[in-house]
Amino acid sequence: MQKNTWSFIIVAGGSGSRIGGIPKQFRELNGIPLWRWSAETAEKLWAAGEIKELVLVLPPTNFKNVESEDDLRIPLKITAGGDTRSDSVMNGLKICSGSHVLVHDAARPFITAGLCRRLIKKTEECGSGVPLLASSDSLKKISGGKITCVDRKEYFRTQTPQAFEKKSLISAIEQYGSKGKDEAEAWLAAGRELGVVDGIESNFKITTSFDLAIAYALAEGNIERRTGHGFDVHKLIPGRRLILAGMEISDSVIGLLGHSDADIITHTVMDAILGAAGEPDIGTLFPASDVKWKDAASTGMLDSVVQRIRASGWKIEWVDITLEAQTPRLGDMVPMFIASLAPYLSESDGERNLNIKIKSGEGCGSVGRSECMICHGVATLSRRKGKIALNA
Repeated sequence: MQKNTWSFIIVAGGSGSRIGGIPKQFRELNGIPLWRWSAETAEKLWAAGEIKELVLVLPPTNFKNVESEDDLRIPLKITAGGDTRSDSVMNGLKICSGSHVLVHDAARPFITAGLCRRLIKKTEECGSGVPLLASSDSLKKISGGKITCVDRKEYFRTQTPQAFEKKSLISAIEQYGSKGKDEAEAWLAAGRELGVVDGIESNFKITTSFDLAIAYALAEGNIERRTGHGFDVHKLIPGRRLILAGMEISDSVIGLLGHSDADIITHTVMDAILGAAGEPDIGTLFPASDVKWKDAASTGMLDSVVQRIRASGWKIEWVDITLEAQTPRLGDMVPMFIASLAPYLSESDGERNLNIKIKSGEGCGSVGRSECMICHGVATLSRRKGKIALNA
């Protein structure tokens, strides 16, 4: 007997009009689009040899955005959505190569591999599998202006994914037409038996702004955050260029002594970021004993540091820097310093995640005597821990 093969369809063709703005399936949750949460569960099933492909049903205008997600390992097919949900599902079914399908809403990000496995098992027993949840609320029915009580034990909430033998599902949808709210409706209308498994409360559908807020709150618990401290000190000497935050202070007659360009602000930013990521400091990564860093631009080192920590999944949330300097007077240059370094740190266009403050030495100590500059900074980084384990 030939073994069943499975395709995983994610229906993400809607406009998300009830929330407004960016379609909900492309809104970011923990730094990735909503549809990717379900795709990662599909990828887990694929890695275990339980499904063979992922099929995404999308608005045609979003094809390029998804095609650029080149870190997906699972074989991927993309097709356009239709005018109705049933039309979109049919478009996905037409390009599936599996004998069986799991059909899932992109707006349900907290799907689990365990639920999918139970659905696959149920479908291989009786041809279909749908997750249902009992109602925990009392229910009322309004008909003709009259309110009556109904027995909540007789009513269940339906979730996705829904699992079916593919050819039978295509036939059921063709018979029923495009009016179905889900695939189970067409399946039952065709007179077929519906296999049922217990749904999971966390597998809710994001429909309203409140739902989206709940999803953000749940996802927040899956973020790892760390804060790192950076510190640097450089001696001031005559005849040396003064470079701060990647900018040369051309009218200064003194500069900072160092092996590289001695950009104390950029050095502090790097050490704060590296500290938060648990990486070695810049003295280890860019040692003064290495001639290639002689008079090197510190912004180039910063670019390397940012790439290094992002490769480990870290996102820069905020960097706060305080420079202690008596001479020259630099307070008016703070906006320019921020603008100079911001492109290296920003996580999205127009987003500012850097702050710089400059304090005078007030004539006290080595800074106050213009013998040196001292800089302190803190950086906060975050990254996803992985999939949220709410239910099996």
